[in-house]
Amino acid sequence: NNHKIFGDKHMISTVIRNLANNAIKFTSSGGSLTISGKTAGEYDIISVKDNGVGMPPEIIETLFRIDSKHSTLGTNKEMGTGLGLILCKEFIDKHGGEITIKSKLGHGSEFIISLPINLE
Repeated sequence: NNHKIFGDKHMISTVIRNLANNAIKFTSSGGSLTISGKTAGEYDIISVKDNGVGMPPEIIETLFRIDSKHSTLGTNKEMGTGLGLILCKEFIDKHGGEITIKSKLGHGSEFIISLPINLE
């Protein structure tokens, strides 16, 4: 497409890298991770989807809250700080975008980033 996302490439790539690392961390060996993109109206949508362990709604509600730091062991007992997703949200917010989550326990998660297109 002939449009650009106006933003800091290092911040956006940090977000995508963190989401991909989390998808790998919470997906068992032999599972899948898909990173895709599309345009919807005035937004570019980036999706990071896995078929890993998924999350219940009560965990999803706390993921982006600094006052509810949440850390879960990965499928191979990897440790995390619980701060990565908070940082992702902060970076996406600074770009005028939004990050949302779809997840079902036992069936994986999808993190969806919407970033405004810079129409010139």
